[in-house]
Amino acid sequence: MSIIWPEILSEAKRVQTELKKKVKIRKLLSPPKIIAGADAIFYKDYTISAVVVMEYPSLKVIEEASHTVKTTFPYIPGYLSFREGPAIVTAFEKLRHKPDVILFDGQGIAHPQGLGIASHLGIVLNIPSIGCAKSKLVGDFQMPSPKKGAWSTLKYKGRTIGAVLRTRTGVKPVFVSPGHLITLDEAVEIVLRCSHYRIPEPIRVADKLTRKLKALITTS
Repeated sequence: MSIIWPEILSEAKRVQTELKKKVKIRKLLSPPKIIAGADAIFYKDYTISAVVVMEYPSLKVIEEASHTVKTTFPYIPGYLSFREGPAIVTAFEKLRHKPDVILFDGQGIAHPQGLGIASHLGIVLNIPSIGCAKSKLVGDFQMPSPKKGAWSTLKYKGRTIGAVLRTRTGVKPVFVSPGHLITLDEAVEIVLRCSHYRIPEPIRVADKLTRKLKALITTS
């Protein structure tokens, strides 16, 4: 599909409304063998993105890609995908391996408009996607038990939009939601199997790579 990256809020709202209609929550067509994590960081007027591709479920890193681009969209809560998207999508275009599932540091459908970064970029890339965030944007929930693997539903306007998941015993939960072409149960299972620490490895390693790239820029 053609990619539109608006630079003003009114146009972003229009694009968000149109893309929301294309979100599909359904079971994966086949078990994933390759997964990816994506993240982005900002430095001055630039966005630095990183994508890390891993075998699944071994989590062996098989490829990395990154891209730095001038940031064209302002910081507006609920519109993260328009700010990070151009750099992340370009990094994906550099990959030799196409992942079966992508994990994003952000929301999927657990979003005020039902279109967080995982949903938005899942549609753009046409790849099943999962949002995994450290905090919620919307919704109500009961805190899950402290044990690893425990989770409770995140609900918004009477609808289940995600899960509040313990990826480690006694550690704060993460907020998991399907982005596109995957179910909530599948998203929870994949995030849990990818988690040695609080944050699942694909996202954690991508985050480390963005910070490394930023450090190289700031010291050059």
